[in-house]
Formats: sequence, C-alpha cells, structure tokens
Amino acid sequence: MPDRPSDEPEYDWLYGKKGRPVGRTPDEPEHTQVIPAPPRSPSAAHSGPPPRRPGGKGLPTPGLPPRPKPVKYARRILLLLPLLLLAWVAYLVAVPVIAVKKIDSVDAFPAKGRPAEQDGTTYLIVGSDSRAGLTKAELKKYGAGGVGKIGQRTDTIMMLHLGSGKPLLMSIPRDSLVPIPGYGRTKINAAFAYGGPKLLVRTIENNTGVRIDHYVEIGFGGLVKAVDAVGGVEICPTKRMRDKKANLNIKKGCQNANGVTALAYSRSRYVQKYGDITRAQHQREVVTALGKKVISPWTVINPWRYSRVINAGTSTLKVSDGTGIIALGRFARAMTQVNGKDGLTCGMPIRDQAINWDRDRALALLKLIKEDRTDEVGADLCTPTGFVK
Repeated sequence: MPDRPSDEPEYDWLYGKKGRPVGRTPDEPEHTQVIPAPPRSPSAAHSGPPPRRPGGKGLPTPGLPPRPKPVKYARRILLLLPLLLLAWVAYLVAVPVIAVKKIDSVDAFPAKGRPAEQDGTTYLIVGSDSRAGLTKAELKKYGAGGVGKIGQRTDTIMMLHLGSGKPLLMSIPRDSLVPIPGYGRTKINAAFAYGGPKLLVRTIENNTGVRIDHYVEIGFGGLVKAVDAVGGVEICPTKRMRDKKANLNIKKGCQNANGVTALAYSRSRYVQKYGDITRAQHQREVVTALGKKVISPWTVINPWRYSRVINAGTSTLKVSDGTGIIALGRFARAMTQVNGKDGLTCGMPIRDQAINWDRDRALALLKLIKEDRTDEVGADLCTPTGFVK
C-alpha cells in the first residue's frame, strides 16, 4: 500500500505504521477487527435479555389489564351456552304458562245428553261479537258500533278435528237453519245469544252427533291484537271489496292485512255473492294465516314478538274448563296445517243459501269426523262453499 499523503489524517490506530493494521505482518490476510463488549455486572448476567419497549408485541401496555388468551374466551362461551339455552327454554315455557293463567274459562258443556266419547279431538271455535272492553273509538274503528245493543251473537262458528288422519277445519254458517233445544228451528247463532256457549255446544252436538272436546272463543279486540302482534296476515280477495257496514275497502289480489282490515275482511258479507257462505271462507282464510304466523320460527326467535303474540287477545279469549296449554298448543299447530296439502278446510255441506244443510252429504262427512277417518274425506264432501262442486 502506498504511503498516505501528509495532509491526510493519521489512522495509525487502525492501519498501524506503513498502512498495516496493528499487530499484522505483511503476509497475514486482513480481518475485520472485533471490538470486545464491555463487561456485565454479576447481577445483569442472570437477569435475562434486556427489557422490551412497553406495549411491544407480547407485552402488556402500561395501565391496561393483560389480554386474555383466545382459549379462555372459547372456554367461557362453552360454559355459558348451556346456561343461555336453559334460560331461553325457560322463557319459552314461562310466557305461555303465565298467559294461559290470564285466560277466562267457561263452563261450556251440558251436564247430560251428550254424544259418547269419540276418537280424535274436536274443538269448537267461536268468534264472538262481544264489545266488552272496547272503547267508543275502537267500536268506530272496527265498524262495530251499535251491534252490541241487540245481545251477544257469533259471526264465526268452526269445528276443528284432530286425530289419526288429516286435521279438518269446517265452517258452520251462522245462518244455518237448525232446531235449537227449547227455541224451535231457527238460525244456529241464536243459540249463542239465548244460552251462551253451553246452549251452542248442545245445539251443535245434537245436530251433528260430533262430541266437542274443547271450546275456544275469541272476541273482536282479540283478533285485531293477535293479527297486529304477528305483523299482519296475508289475505287474497278475488275482487275489490268495499263494504261500509264492515268498514272494509281493499283491492283485489293478495296483500298483507293489519288487524282491523283482517277483522273487516272476515266479517264482510253484504258485498259477497254468497253472503254468509263466502264470509265463512274468509274467516278460515284469516285464522289459518294467523296460525302460520304464530308458530313461525321468527316468532320463537324474537323474544319481543313471542311475548306479544302469546299475550295478544288474552283479555278477550275464553276457553272451556280443562282446556290447558297443551290443548291450545295442538290447536295452534293444527291451524297451520288445515289450509294446505296436509289438511282439509271446507264448509258444512249445504243445499241452498237459506241456509239448509245437504242432509246426505252432511251426514257422510260428519260420520267420517265422528269415526276419526278424515283421510277418507273426498272433494265431493269437503268444498270451500259447502255446495257440490
């Protein structure tokens, strides 16, 4: 290596004399000089690696609690799941149990003269026009003002049979001409006005031979509240309907109806071709649509809707003595099936609009119900209007 110019700084500490590193002979290869580390104190030698920056990876941030490991989160969730599931099941059971206790019960069955026990279970469903508990504003809103002055009657009479075959829902037109014990031959709904549930049950059992196991009655306000609680029901009128007496004004075609509209739709008869017969069809349409909404998965998943649905209408609902939560649960489930391929819905077989029952067809249908053979009910016996197709 040539000698350094005289004006360059001296780096003898690095190169040594004559441009060679200190301690190296001319024949030795050049190596990187290792600078020795300063000695550590005895205490530092056993203290591990130097501390990391606060808040660095793997270290807690000053002032915050240490983050739990993901495994601990999973364990906590697994421990909570059974408790949450148990609480939810308890809620689903408690709400209807409490609601059923609020329902009024009635003595609906005659003491004697009833048909013998029969296979299957038959419910009598009555839509009462009772205005009890309704305000003047509600009477006006429902288009029901004034009717209550002439006594309590029923616009809806339906028979629901459950058993070994398909569930069957049959409307009995309220204007059906039948003998009423103690009152002669007159419209069947007069039995309700004359003697309440007990006389109505007796009249129906006498004229059909079918034993009634459970009685369910719902008032105006109850239907409105129940429909509104599920967010409305679908109705499908085949024509535009304007009925001032029922407070109804709806267009043709399928549409969602709130409680007031559903009530009006199920009460309207003056703008129908078959009057009370068509009204009975609409009543079955509304109650089956309501049943489907009541037991839909969304009703069970949503706790607020579940509570509203279960409690809706309890103030206007009445059931026979002995009709408990299990019987009502079976009733609600069946109402979701009758208007589809798994059920049957029809009108009482009739021969005219007077309304007189078609004796032969009515007896044939009622015999199959009494014997719990609804799977054998044919299309000639179960028709929407009750007339022969």
